[in-house]
Amino acid sequence: MQKEVGETIAAAPGKMRLLSVRTQFYSKPAIVCYVPSSSFHPPPKVDSVVLRLDVRSRPPIEVKDVAGFFDMVTRGFSAPRKQLRNTLSRSLQMPADEVARLLEKAGVEPGRRAETLGLEEWRRLWEVFSEGRRC
Repeated sequence: MQKEVGETIAAAPGKMRLLSVRTQFYSKPAIVCYVPSSSFHPPPKVDSVVLRLDVRSRPPIEVKDVAGFFDMVTRGFSAPRKQLRNTLSRSLQMPADEVARLLEKAGVEPGRRAETLGLEEWRRLWEVFSEGRRC
């Protein structure tokens, strides 16, 4: 697979993307090796990786509503270069100060970006925001 896509799938917090979170929820990805473009004929313009996906028997985090969880993650990545406070405020149509309060309740600094969160932090966010929306 294309090197950049494989690296995104296997990314750690700090370089996560929506694809990273979705894939890592269901599998444990690992880059087996890098394959230079010169290994193919004709050579493509990009390098490749061999990616191993060990499918999980169950997700590494427990989420009661998988669709709702991924909706939250998708909203968080809707403007990946923006701070979560602003991105979630816009996508959830909530006041920024309320979003900031819920982020802090989940233990996430409101100024962070979606790419910096790991699966466990997304789980906490989903739980806090789903509680807050029921009230």
